[in-house]
Amino acid sequence: MLREFVESKHYKFADGAKDWKDAIRMSCEPLEADGTVEANYKEDIIKCVEKYGPYIVIVPNVAMPHSQEGAEGVNKTAISFMKLENPVSFEPGDPEKDAQLFFTLASCNPEQHLDNMSRLSEMLMNEELLEALAKAKTAEDLLELQKKYVD
Repeated sequence: MLREFVESKHYKFADGAKDWKDAIRMSCEPLEADGTVEANYKEDIIKCVEKYGPYIVIVPNVAMPHSQEGAEGVNKTAISFMKLENPVSFEPGDPEKDAQLFFTLASCNPEQHLDNMSRLSEMLMNEELLEALAKAKTAEDLLELQKKYVD
């Protein structure tokens, strides 16, 4: 999966974001760049988080931005990866709701989406890999981590 992020250019590395909304917008940029999602998608995600709370922070330091099933403006099923040097807080005062690693989901094909989720879940269960991803700085780092942890 890390190799797929690099090959499809679905990755981004940044110093930080001014807040969680900015982080969500930034995490969607690689998907917008190739037409996987339309510009409205990131705002739909932000509206969902405003409505339901920080449900996208699935474990401390890891966010999985996504909108509801059938979201408008999703043209392909894909996942992108973003790493911030400085985490953002989705709930100030609760470090469990800070995120530095973002796996942004776009889905319009349920079968392909389930396959993506399954592969992503395997990655997320590997704490060593998550720690290594938090230190990654380049696409080459992602490819090295693919070889070390996934292949």
